[in-house]
Amino acid sequence: MRVLIVDDALFIRRTLKMILEQNGYEVVGEAGNGLEGILKYKELQPDLVTMDITMPQMDGLTALKAIKKIDPSAKVVMITALGNESTVKETILSGANGFIVKPFVQEQVLRGLSAFK
Repeated sequence: MRVLIVDDALFIRRTLKMILEQNGYEVVGEAGNGLEGILKYKELQPDLVTMDITMPQMDGLTALKAIKKIDPSAKVVMITALGNESTVKETILSGANGFIVKPFVQEQVLRGLSAFK
């Protein structure tokens, strides 16, 4: 499974990449904000996107909506420290396929992505 990681924190991108690659996922690209994420999605056409919500330049919710317009069948799992109910509800209503709350551990990430493997 080919994955695009979109998060403004380099540490989070590296951690996710390590967890995913150690468990059979292929990380095909990384992006530091939502705008970059959209461009990388168009270029790389990954099977799955992990998307932070709070990012500079363009937030993850806006990027999620844009990716879903480009490809309604896109699989996007939101990753955020803002695990409040209204945020979760808004991302799901906007087309997110799942949600992982930071700080996360490997088992939590794999459980959140297991439906797509």
